[in-house]
Amino acid sequence: MKKIIGILLLSLCLGSCSKEVYMFSSFHEPATDGLRFLYSEDGYKWTDMNHVFLKPTIGNQKVMRDPSIVQGPDGTFHLVWTSSWKGDKGFGYASSKDLIHWSEQKMIPVMEHEPTTVNVWAPELFYDDETKQFIIIWASCIPFRFPKDQEAEDNNHRMYYTTTTDFKNFSPTKLLIDPKFSVIDAVIVKRKAKDYVLVLKDNTRPNRNIKVAFGESAIGPYTNVSAPFTKNFTEGPSVEKVGNDWLIYYDSYHDKNYGSMKTSDFKNFTEVSAQTSVPEGHKHGTIFKVKKSILKSLQKEVQPTKQ
Repeated sequence: MKKIIGILLLSLCLGSCSKEVYMFSSFHEPATDGLRFLYSEDGYKWTDMNHVFLKPTIGNQKVMRDPSIVQGPDGTFHLVWTSSWKGDKGFGYASSKDLIHWSEQKMIPVMEHEPTTVNVWAPELFYDDETKQFIIIWASCIPFRFPKDQEAEDNNHRMYYTTTTDFKNFSPTKLLIDPKFSVIDAVIVKRKAKDYVLVLKDNTRPNRNIKVAFGESAIGPYTNVSAPFTKNFTEGPSVEKVGNDWLIYYDSYHDKNYGSMKTSDFKNFTEVSAQTSVPEGHKHGTIFKVKKSILKSLQKEVQPTKQ
């Protein structure tokens, strides 16, 4: 009987211990404080941990905007972020095993070979399980490089990428997509083998809304750019899969709130903003899953020590 009870308890423990929760990397304006987290059990209702887990120390402005996190196959969490509005030729990087203790921060100089680069914005991490490498994408503006519409030359962005397996050696920077308009805030989504979606912001005036493009590889080429599925003045898409659907969160910055769309095919979108809840002050990062034990450690770190 004791053996049976032990087996039952072990199975229950394994079930609860392996349960995952959603995490949402975050920052608050003016982005000088550093890395924050939201968490959610269901992907719809989010709770702010109300704590800074990493303060930025690098870059011309020493800010931490657009924090993107992905967990590698060895369990290490990798973090990249926008370190300055303008002037930096790269983005910030740090790593952690528990989201609490972080490595030394360093700059990844991905646009150093382009001396007229204005900025490096919103780096986004993606682990490609087909090629066993990390892909980092970001938006940069190189004046007079591409045709423009109403954009100023210092605001005409395109998406670029680099790849790495160890965050020490990086492939040469390449163009990810030129959709023939200024584009920022892109996110790679894998649906299945040779079926990828790029969720992106059309940053042209007067649009400034969110669209999708499609490709057979994580690094493209991405084609068939869609019509917008959000209203104007929206940015910073963050994507997660909940059940059979995908949720796309976005910053509706003129309305000063967070919106959300649900889709099963990235062709038909239903607004579900009334069903989701994002704490006030949250600015966009990425959504990823962690074991519940990681969240419990974060919560313990935040709680004041009892005397």
